[in-house]
This record gives sequence, structure tokens and C-alpha cells, in this order.
Amino acid sequence: MKRTAVAGAIVAAATAASPAIAVAPPARVQVGATEFNLGLSRHVIKAGRALIELANYGEDLHDLRLRRIGGTKIWGTPVVRPEETALLSAKLPPGRYRLWCSIADHRARGMSAMLYVRR
Repeated sequence: MKRTAVAGAIVAAATAASPAIAVAPPARVQVGATEFNLGLSRHVIKAGRALIELANYGEDLHDLRLRRIGGTKIWGTPVVRPEETALLSAKLPPGRYRLWCSIADHRARGMSAMLYVRR
């Protein structure tokens, strides 16, 4: 019994001496795709790690592209079939981001949206 108490005290002391590093969970956004619209579950997220899910609620194939206004890097998902999803993981700096479907003329037909990433 004494050994258990001593071992527990040592573990508690070691845990208190080395604080845990808090890692913020990633921001999450779902982008629902239909013909011919992109709907975001939220329009503002915090900068840093982000998980962006494309959910295809339509009848056509869709994908998702994402680029910060003024930037050159484009993030994207693979093509998503109806009733399927794809997950995009990215580290996003602050700024305004344009989202769109790059398949055929989908963007020109209204499949675009704006996402704001704040500090």
C-alpha cells in the first residue's frame, strides 16, 4: 500500500513539474455542395490548423478549391461523388479566402463562396 502511495506521489509531482502543452483543436468548416451552390457551416474561422469538409449533397460530381485573396497557393479536394465527402486539412494564415468548384462551368454558374480567417 505504501509503495502505491509513493509511486502515485512521484507521478503527480512529475506531472505538475512538466506542464502539458496545450494544442488548440483545428477550426472546422463544412462546405455543402449542390447544383450550383456552396454553403458554408460558418464563414469565419480562426487562423491556424483547419479541417474543411466538402459534402456533396448534389447529383453531379463536385470538388473544392481554396485560395487566399492576394495569395498564390491553392488548396483542393479530390472530386467528390454525390452523397460522399472529402476532408481537406490545411494551415491557413489570416485573410479572405475564395472557395469554388473547379469542375466544368460550376464556378461560373455560382459555385463559389468566401471564408474569412482571422487572427
